Amino acid sequence: MSGMYEEEPQSPRMTRAVQWLLALNIGVYFLQLTLFGSDAIYSALALDPARFPTAWWTIGTYMFVHAWLAHLAFNMFTLWMFGPRLEQEWGTRTFIQFYLWSGLGGALAHLALAQHSAVIGASGAISGVLVAYALRWPDEEVYIFGVIPMKSRWLVAALLAMNIIFALSPSSRIDWTAHVGGMAFGWIFLKLYAVGGLNRVRGWVSAAPDESEDMPRAVPRNRAPMRDRGGNVDEVVARSNAIVLRESKPLQHVPKEETPKEYAAKVNGVLDKISQQGIASLTKEERRVLEEMSRKLRDQ
Repeated sequence: MSGMYEEEPQSPRMTRAVQWLLALNIGVYFLQLTLFGSDAIYSALALDPARFPTAWWTIGTYMFVHAWLAHLAFNMFTLWMFGPRLEQEWGTRTFIQFYLWSGLGGALAHLALAQHSAVIGASGAISGVLVAYALRWPDEEVYIFGVIPMKSRWLVAALLAMNIIFALSPSSRIDWTAHVGGMAFGWIFLKLYAVGGLNRVRGWVSAAPDESEDMPRAVPRNRAPMRDRGGNVDEVVARSNAIVLRESKPLQHVPKEETPKEYAAKVNGVLDKISQQGIASLTKEERRVLEEMSRKLRDQ
């Protein structure tokens, strides 16, 4: 994953999704301490295998409830440290999807492997964030306890090993299986979407020069470039523009009987079909077009 990026990481800043996640987690804990009490909050929002799937909503709500102040503080501090740069990189919507997906992984791991008790906490989702950060900036040094430097890839590898070992200890009060589930689902998300997935392919295809226009297009017609709150063009579009400027000629693999514009429309149609019906619905010709695009992206 790290080979997909070439620019130096920028300093983190508070971002929209991280801000709301912090506020939501802290807000629930405040209500827990003041108005409702821990027992009422746990009963309504904690994920308990004995009550699932009757209390189906708890598969999502459990990740916003915490047992004690240190539990909340550690999770929120980790989110504050590593979340904003990922959100800047992907955009708010993708980051939220990733966060909730990782939290879902933690819930499913708990339901499958630790059915003896209920679970609360954002640790599953936070564990997914750590995995994504380490894959995005694997060689960046982070400081454990503010003192000990360690590359992010080794930090996450150590955390994964620790969580697996502790998960085998049934006497622990911490549900380590949820952490492992969040890490696994975070990794699956990144593999399936490849930090842009279909949109990355769309951005590359749309870079084909249009015969009726003087300037190459960075995104398909009727699609606006993705931007984060700071106005930075998404890495997908920037990569597309770089390809156009470097080659400044029609794609070599476009069939002679098709114009670049027609070929781009064909590939976009294939990607739309995958999004709506799945890859199994593709015809032999559509699979050939997709494979052709994959080869080109690997060459880049």
